[in-house]
Amino acid sequence: MDEPKASRRELTKAQNREVILTAARSVFVQLGFAKATVRDVIRATPLASGTFYNYFKSKEEVYQALRDEAALAVRPSLRAARLAATTAEEFLSSGFRAFFAFSVSRHDAGAVTEASRFRMDSPEVLAGFAELREDIEAAIARGVFPPLDAGLLAPAIIGIAFELAQQVKAGRDAEDAVGFATALVLGGVAALPKA
Repeated sequence: MDEPKASRRELTKAQNREVILTAARSVFVQLGFAKATVRDVIRATPLASGTFYNYFKSKEEVYQALRDEAALAVRPSLRAARLAATTAEEFLSSGFRAFFAFSVSRHDAGAVTEASRFRMDSPEVLAGFAELREDIEAAIARGVFPPLDAGLLAPAIIGIAFELAQQVKAGRDAEDAVGFATALVLGGVAALPKA
């Protein structure tokens, strides 16, 4: 028996969207986001040129879709690392380590990273931020962290993680970045090793 037309149509739509995302990922790595055009992305697909606009309005929208995809992909490993932690240091270092490893695994040395174009308010990203806050609150309840303001700690960790991930992707040693970030959060500037 043949599949219903609606389900075949949905499958085709999902496949076309994935073809565009795969092509965009490759084009952004090869040319850098700033130099890449929608035309470059379309040329990298077997699809008709008008098909792109059935799925995305701009290259910025495709880029955001790729970033949202990454946000969904990294969340399970981050959460697992944090939930397994028995100390504040382990909570922080394992989370930073997982985030940096994921960032490097999704990065090509020749790609131009344009974090300023990454919307931090998409539902996928906000859900990851909410998970971090929940994990901090759970860690406080387990005695991993002392009572503190999880609403302030979570965005501080996020800011440090995103900024240092750029350094790691540019070649900075990941374990050094993990140690630095962990020491910074645990003890502030006074706890950092002197340069």
